[in-house]
Amino acid sequence: MGLVRAAVFASIVAIGGAAYVYRDDVIREVGPYVGMGSAAKAAESQASPAAGAQPQGRRGRANPGGNVPVVVTTVGKKPMSVVIEAVGTVQAIASIQIKPRIDSQIMKVNVEEGALVKEGQLLFELDNRTLKAQLGMIEAQIRKTQTQIQQAKRDNERADGLLSKGAGTAVQRDTSATNLKSLEAQLEADEASRDATLTQLSYTEIRAPVSGRIGSINSKAGTVVRVADNTATATLAVINQVDPIFVSFALPQVLLPDLRAAMAKGPVRVDAIVSDKRQSGTMAFIENTVDPNTGTVTAKARINNSNEGLWPGQFVKVEVILGVEPEAIAVTAAAVQLGPQGPYIFVVKDGVAEVRPVVIKRTQSGESVIGSGLAEGESVVVDGQLRLVNGAPVAIRPPPGAPAPASPGPSGNPGSSGPSGPSGNSAPSGTAAPTAPNTAARPRG
Repeated sequence: MGLVRAAVFASIVAIGGAAYVYRDDVIREVGPYVGMGSAAKAAESQASPAAGAQPQGRRGRANPGGNVPVVVTTVGKKPMSVVIEAVGTVQAIASIQIKPRIDSQIMKVNVEEGALVKEGQLLFELDNRTLKAQLGMIEAQIRKTQTQIQQAKRDNERADGLLSKGAGTAVQRDTSATNLKSLEAQLEADEASRDATLTQLSYTEIRAPVSGRIGSINSKAGTVVRVADNTATATLAVINQVDPIFVSFALPQVLLPDLRAAMAKGPVRVDAIVSDKRQSGTMAFIENTVDPNTGTVTAKARINNSNEGLWPGQFVKVEVILGVEPEAIAVTAAAVQLGPQGPYIFVVKDGVAEVRPVVIKRTQSGESVIGSGLAEGESVVVDGQLRLVNGAPVAIRPPPGAPAPASPGPSGNPGSSGPSGPSGNSAPSGTAAPTAPNTAARPRG
């Protein structure tokens, strides 16, 4: 290790000594290149004295004086539709589970799964043979009772005639009258039993209670169904009424007064939008309470759905059209910022940005309608807010895509991109135009 150090030290000493001995030759070889760098700096300083003094970075021609570049727009008044936007859920007006009302067996299924059914259409047929037999017995009993009543009436008339002639007794007359009333009561009971059996018999034909779309059929022909069955097969099918149909959505409670006022004037139009296809209807009702957890109120709209463009359970975009505000102050939604104290906007006055708290009434179609905080004619920042603070100086620049204004160079020609050298050729900032060294005058070793 010591030998290595000694060798390195000896090499350094030898090189230094050689440089000292041949110092005149070294100066002759390197001198032109050292002078070229100094000449370049001097030439740049003479061509553009301000270029050397101007710091790079945040300052410069694109950002003069350290001002923050921003894009602004002027606030104006214009008619704006009063539209409330929300996300809604499609709901069937009626969703009915089809269940059996008697214990029986399915004999026939008269509908396909997913079919569109009409109100009163026969869907299922249950076994009705036992009930028909019971009905026949009851009807026979009714005929028997009717015949007995006819005989009792004749007996009662004869008892009255014998009593009037003194050949009969009052007991016989009363007995015949009692027998007649008993048979009449029996007839009423038989007729009631017949009505009950007819009702049971009607349960063997299951018909659609409403028009709509039927879902999956859980029980096929031959299945024994029971009223007390709580399994999945107890529900034969489900019918959803889809025309018209409900769209349910939640609205902030601050919009509730406006919505109620519009409904008091007449029907309020509601549009349900799915894949850029719009279906219109009217407001149906507003829920009678506000959800305290979310501060919203549920509303429902009735939408015509003959084309079945809306399907139960589907999410849709909802637009509630309350009217038109003729002189609304609106700005692009990109100008509105959110802070700890609420929404605010940067307003530019005399080249300085000012934070302005605002009240947003609603946001629609990419524009925010201002309730208070802005006046017509003021300039607001729509781009560049991330670098702004209250009181920051700004430099207004054109919007993206707009042609930039031409800026004259030091020689007065528009479009010049930098200072010109002594020969008029443009050179990058901080770099002089290089001059080829005179190789003819360079001494050769």
